[in-house]
Amino acid sequence: MIVAGFGFRRAATCASFEGALRLAQDGLPTIEALAVPDDKRAAFALFADTLGLPIIAISADALAAADTATRSAPSIAARRTGSVAEAAALAAAGEGAVLLGARHISPDRLATCAIARGACP
Repeated sequence: MIVAGFGFRRAATCASFEGALRLAQDGLPTIEALAVPDDKRAAFALFADTLGLPIIAISADALAAADTATRSAPSIAARRTGSVAEAAALAAAGEGAVLLGARHISPDRLATCAIARGACP
C-alpha cells in the first residue's frame, strides 16, 4: 500500500495539504490512503473527501514508535517523533514500510507530507 502521511499546524488548509502532497508525490506511485494523527482526523476530512481517499488515523504511541529519517526538534517536543508526516506514513503502511523520499513542506509552511510504501506480502 502507498500511503501519504501528513503533519500540520492548526491553521493549515486544503491548499496547504494539496501543496505538500503535490511536492511529495512528484513522480511516485499513486496514493492509496492518507494518514494523520488521530486527534487531527476531523480537521483533515474535507481534504480526504476531495481526493476520495480513506484516512488512516494514527495513535500518538504509533507515531512515537516510528523510526523517521527527519529529526525535527519541535516535532519531537510536540509529538515524540522526528517527523509527524513520516511517522504517520510509516505507521499506516505497516510493518516493514519504507519512505519513498524525503518529507516535503507546503509552500505556506503549514503542512508536511511524506510517502511510504508497505512491505510486499
